[in-house]
Amino acid sequence: MKAPHPSEVTNFEDIPNIGPRMAEDFRMLGVKTPADLTNKNAYTLYKKICELTGTRHDPCVLDTYMAAVDFMNGAPARPWFSYTKERKKRYPKV
Repeated sequence: MKAPHPSEVTNFEDIPNIGPRMAEDFRMLGVKTPADLTNKNAYTLYKKICELTGTRHDPCVLDTYMAAVDFMNGAPARPWFSYTKERKKRYPKV
């Protein structure tokens, strides 16, 4: 079950839209705790994961990062794909 509010998140997988693979991405990126996402920029995380892995990741990864960061900053939980339109507007070259 996913946390309904950031204050109830104890591990990355408690965040809506985040499963084991995305949790591993955050650890690889040096994000130590879910609360650390409040200080992060989703686009910067996306660029860094692409650099670390030497692969251009699907843009839905950025959508998911945006959803997680927003949630941890207090926004209501939204499906990752609800960020696609915003991502295309803010980061058209991804």
